[in-house]
Formats: sequence, structure tokens, C-alpha cells
Amino acid sequence: MADTRTHSPESFPAPMDAVAVGTVRFLAVDAVQQANSGHPGLPLGAAPMAYTLFSRHLAFDPTSPEWPDRDRFVLSAGHGSALLYSLLHVFGYALTIDDLKKFRQWESLTPGHPERGVTPGVEVTTGPLGQGLANAVGMAAGEAHLAAVYNRPGHEVVDHYTYVLCGDGDLMEGIASEAASLAGHLGLGKLILLYDDNRITLSACTQLNFTEDVAQRFRSYGWHTVRVEDGNDLEQIDRALEEAKAEKDRPSLLRVHTHIGFGSPNKHDSFESHGSPLGVDEVRLTKEHLGWPVEPTFLVPAGVPEHVADAVERGKARHAEWQRRMKAYRAEFPELAKEFEGRLEGTLPDGWDQDLPVFAADPKGIATRVASGKALNAIAPRLPALFGGSADLNPSTNTELKGLGNFEHPARCTGDTQGAVAGGWDFSGRNFHFGVREHAMGGIMNGLSAHGGFHAFGATFESFADYLRPSIRLAAIMHLPVLYIFTHDSIGVGEDGATHEPVEQTASLRLIPHLQVIRPADANETVEAYRVALTTTNRPTALVLTRQNVPTLDRTKVASAAGLHQGAYVLADLPAAAPVRKGAPSVLLIATGSEVSLALAGAEKLAASGVAVRVVSMPSWEIFEAQSDEYKASVLPRSMPVRLAIEMGTTMGWEKYTGDRGAVMGIDEYGASAPGPVVLREYGFTPDCVVEKVEKLLK
Repeated sequence: MADTRTHSPESFPAPMDAVAVGTVRFLAVDAVQQANSGHPGLPLGAAPMAYTLFSRHLAFDPTSPEWPDRDRFVLSAGHGSALLYSLLHVFGYALTIDDLKKFRQWESLTPGHPERGVTPGVEVTTGPLGQGLANAVGMAAGEAHLAAVYNRPGHEVVDHYTYVLCGDGDLMEGIASEAASLAGHLGLGKLILLYDDNRITLSACTQLNFTEDVAQRFRSYGWHTVRVEDGNDLEQIDRALEEAKAEKDRPSLLRVHTHIGFGSPNKHDSFESHGSPLGVDEVRLTKEHLGWPVEPTFLVPAGVPEHVADAVERGKARHAEWQRRMKAYRAEFPELAKEFEGRLEGTLPDGWDQDLPVFAADPKGIATRVASGKALNAIAPRLPALFGGSADLNPSTNTELKGLGNFEHPARCTGDTQGAVAGGWDFSGRNFHFGVREHAMGGIMNGLSAHGGFHAFGATFESFADYLRPSIRLAAIMHLPVLYIFTHDSIGVGEDGATHEPVEQTASLRLIPHLQVIRPADANETVEAYRVALTTTNRPTALVLTRQNVPTLDRTKVASAAGLHQGAYVLADLPAAAPVRKGAPSVLLIATGSEVSLALAGAEKLAASGVAVRVVSMPSWEIFEAQSDEYKASVLPRSMPVRLAIEMGTTMGWEKYTGDRGAVMGIDEYGASAPGPVVLREYGFTPDCVVEKVEKLLK
């Protein structure tokens, strides 16, 4: 069986396209079987459509997987990762047969679900269903925006498609509905969704739980739809893709009828082929049934690399042609080209932060959400990549980029409407109206960031953070520098009550590895938080901001807000007033956000009573933990064991900083509806309560 003549082109009576499809199918099947883990059903059924896309339509260069004007391909049904790895190998990416043999193994390039930054050619990390579809919407939106801003007649430097392959499970998830609805409204014509319609889920057939008319649903969203009756017919698939690409003003859904586990005598059209290896005997039967050699495994027949070479060379030529276009573009529009390339590289323009405000001391102060809005609008004119919006909450989250227009299909609206952002209606606008779609917002932000060219941000109330939590988690896994702006951060929200008072959310966000959480104390810390967030390139950042006013601290009397860059810093050391209380040790108060001014007020009372107090502002645990041991010890010295942490949220986690002799002044229950000052008083967040807590520690 190892004789190369057995595997020459003439040994396969089918045309070379069919041999190439078989190669993609069985590389995936062999990888799953060798790992004894994985999902063979999708690769067997979806290989023809994926192969047709790669061989006839996708613009890619395997020698330069990240060139900016490539087409994007997202495998939203990430459990079918073996299909993607097989495609990448066959079409010349730096993924070897040995890599396929290490599928799902320690430190391999072929993990169980596709991971951005691990495998060349993988655009985003997928697997949690529906996420890839939302990412693809973000990528298509990114292409539309960059094209509108930078293309000039005869100089189209942004012109590519976004393709996404999904399954029934993707379309059941709520994020898919949110994202597809928005994509249809926006008319993202360069977004093409290949729906692997095999009518099977992990545990059953869709007759049990998913019988809606998917095509009609997408048409109601404003999508163009095409039906492909035979998922093995490459010519049908090819024509459907051509039709979708010709549709300029609507995204397209290609509903491709496939068979999960295609060719498997005992697991064809069965959920049993979804998430488990076929088994040695069934692999043999499937290969025999489809006319494929049982041995050797991981077979790439002679002639297949040569057969797909045209697609590879076409992509390389497309890349080279884009480079020529960019050269002409630089000559014709040097400043525009410099800005465009800077965005693609993710660099910050010189002076991007020079207009950031400095806030004067003010006992009344302003809400940190208001300070955030002022910071955003100081940065936006100097940072063209700053792009985003809110889940229908711009007036409340203060995230409108004033005068910079709305991201909207030019044909959708003819003018401004009440409450909309002034400045225009087209794809060049930088205010993205996500609507009440927090989860889609999170997935789309990831897509924008992964596309390149964007400092993407999105905003909502912190109590709704869990609506986009799966997307936040994926942004952290992918190390994408997206920015979440969470306002209304505590029981200080007041009248809206427990449903809108996120007592548990800040602690919950801190649990997400690689997410940088910053809760600034006042307006000037908020400004510094933006400096940190927008210079962070390897992880997402969550800003946690107040609804209510908080004092703007007098920085001539306390430390500079620049201490935020260390995550925690000594805000003030207050000596005990004479007479010093005999035997009383120095006390350490640690606080975040609006509670920092409360800690200062309590410290002043304690100092007046003869107790020395250090007040530490700790806006970010994550940044503080990244500092040296020496610095951390200088802020929280062991010589000060009497400690009180103050935060209007759950107390979990603070014990790390308070130690054995310390305590936490927090809330381990839900809030209540009443005017904000009343709620704060009733829950014990007053200077007198701070003093009372410390006095108990001193006994």
C-alpha cells in the first residue's frame, strides 16, 4: 500500500478536485483518530464547500498569512478544527503533516479548537458557538469602515471579503441572532456565511429543537440567501459563492445541505459522528466506501499540491498586486497612507494624548463616566483608530464621539434623528450603534480588533457585563486589546435598585485571566486609565466607572494620579494629630473607585483622633501584581498589618491584601432602590462607618 504508484493521480479515477476534497476529509479524520479525540463529522460533510472556497474564491497568501487585504475566513463551528488544519496544510501554510499528527496534543500547532496566535492562518479563537459569526460581522464592519475612510478613486487599498462557516449550533446561540440582525441592518455586503446545514447537533437531530426556517429568518434580517441542495456538488457551491459576491448591499447566507459524517457506513447523518472519533474499524469502512486508501494514514496523494497551486499562486499574485497599489497610494496620498499604515500596525500617533484634560480639585467633582467621556473626546480627533459605541446607552455611558459620525450603510438613513450622533451617516462614521445587543457587541469588538486597524471600544452598564462575558473571555484568550467601558458601577446607582447595582461584577471581572480591570478614583485617575488602556497591546481592559459624582482629589495635597500606572499607590500618609493615641499602630486603608474619597474622609477622622493612617488607591489589582516585590512592599508594608479594604462590592479576594489582622468593608448581598446617598448611608458607606470598622480592628 505504500507504493507511490498506488497513490498517483491515475490511481484515483475521480477528477483531481474530488481527490483534493478527499485529502482534506481524511487528513482530518486521521488526525481525530490518532488523537482519539475530536470531531470528524463536520470535516467529512463540509470539506467540499470549504475546499471550493479556498480553491476558487478565497484571497490568501500562505507565505504571508497576515497581509492586510487578505480575505478573512472564520470557522465559527470551531469544533471542526481538524477541517481547518487540513485546509491550511493542503493550501501551503506553515502547518506540516507532523503538526496534524499532533492534533490536540501538548504545545502543538493544532489545538482542539482554533486559536489565534497559535496556528498560522487562524484569524480568531473559536469553539464557543456563535462567537465566530459575531467576530466575522466585526471583521466585515472593519473592512467597510477602512474602505470608506481610505480608498480613493483608482486607489482601492481596502477590498476584501469575510467568509464564515457555521453550523446549526452556531445559529441557535443568541449571539448569532444579535450579530446577524445587526449585519443585515448595516448591509455588510462583503460578509458571506456558509451554513453547514446537516440537521444534526451534538446529541440529536434538529427535529427535536431547531425546526425554524433559517433562510426566512435571515431574509427578515435583511440578508440575501442562496440554497445549495447538494453539499458535495462543487459547481453548485461555486455558483452560490459567485452569486453571494455579486450581492453588494446585503450580507449573504449560503444554506448548504450536507451530511455529517459523510461516507461513514454506520455514522452517516448521525450525531454519533459529531464529537467522537469514528473508531479504527469505522475509519477503514469509511475510506473503503469513499474509495480512499486505508493506508497510509495522513495521505496527500501525488498531484494534489500541484492541483491547488493555482489557488495559492493566485493569492500570492493578489498580495503582490496589493503591494503595488499601496506603493502608488503612498506616492499619491502620503499623509493618508501614513495614517492608514499606522492603524494597521497598531501604533499610536505622536501626541495622541496631548489634549487629555487635567481636572481641578473639586469637592463636588464629577462622575468618572463623565470624565471618561471627556477623555474619549479629547483622544478621538488625534486617534483615528478609536472606534466603537455602546449597547444603546451613549447618553448614559458618555461614549458618543462628538461630530465623528455614525457607522451606518449610506442608503439606510437620509439624515439625523432625535438622539442620534451628529456628523453623518455612512461607513466612515466612528460611532458604532450596537443596539441593545451586548453579546454581539463583545463578539464584534473582537472581530474589529482581530481584523486590524482599530482601537475598538464598547460600553454598557456594569450590571450587564455578564451579557458579553463569553466574548470578554475570548478577547483575553486571544490577547486582543479591546476596551470595555462599564459604568454605573455600584450601589451608588441608587433609584434603579438591585438589578442595576453590580455588587458582584467587579470581582467577577477580576477573575478573568489576562483581563486588565481598572476602577479609577476620580476624574484624573480616569484620564490616566485611558493612557494605560490605549498603550496596552496584549490584553483587553475594562474600565469600571461611576454614575454618581465623586470628588476630584486635590493633587497638591495627595499623590499624583499617575500612580495609577502602578496599579496601586500611596495616596496619602496622614500623621496622627497630637495627642497621639498611645499604643495605636498605623492603619492602612485600601480603596478603589468612589470609595477612595470615602477612605480619605475616614482617614482624616482617624488622624484627628490620634491614629496615623496610610491611604492607598488601588485602581487595578492586575497592574499592581505586575510590579516588583519591592514596589508592592513599599505600598503595602508588612509593618502595617492593621488594614481595611473598602469597596462597594463583594468582599471575595480582598483578603489577599488585608491579611490576618485586616477586614473588608464591602457588600455581600444585593442593593436596594432609593436615592443614591440614602443607599450609601443605609449600607454603611460613610466616614463614620470607616472609623467604626477601624476601631474594631484596633481593639
